[in-house]
Amino acid sequence: MRSILLALGAALFLAGCAAESVRSPMEEVSRAAYVHDGPPRLTLFTMINNNSGSGAHSSLMINGAQRVIFDPAGSFNSLRTLPERDDVLYGITPHVADVYTRYHARKTFHVRIQKLDVSPELAARAIRLVEENGPVPNAACALATSRILGELFPGQVGTSWFPKKIADDFARIPGVTEETLYEYDDDDNSRVLANWDPARARAN
Repeated sequence: MRSILLALGAALFLAGCAAESVRSPMEEVSRAAYVHDGPPRLTLFTMINNNSGSGAHSSLMINGAQRVIFDPAGSFNSLRTLPERDDVLYGITPHVADVYTRYHARKTFHVRIQKLDVSPELAARAIRLVEENGPVPNAACALATSRILGELFPGQVGTSWFPKKIADDFARIPGVTEETLYEYDDDDNSRVLANWDPARARAN
């Protein structure tokens, strides 16, 4: 009964929480598109609290015909340095991917990074799914990410509100590799964005 009440409460909370829709012009999106020379790949990021051990955020980087990050209800692009359409970030060069990962790792959080090489067809479908998903309300990052992964891996990744549960499901898929990033910067991660030079990011 308690789990049912919690689920209902979360649903009511989201019903009253409108998601912010950011839609950069398609010309900007096309101009920023970055094609990475690595294999088609899904990278699941899970941000975990160092004190409580609880999951705090889920996001998904997809390398296909171009490389994008699905950052549902995320704060990384708060300065609007990247073209974005409804939580999908474009122009994910190696420098941008590095800044994104380090932005989330600090003295209070570490990042669980899980990678899976996939077929070009599955990568293309993943990009299509995140682009069609629409804006995600606050606190629903894990739910949105799990729904995308559940579409790609039915019966293997379940729908969940909990980032660590999604990561554990994803870890059981054959071929997934994993690493963990710890950094001990100050908890105010806005400095990472303030120090980021978008012109240099685009050049790289």
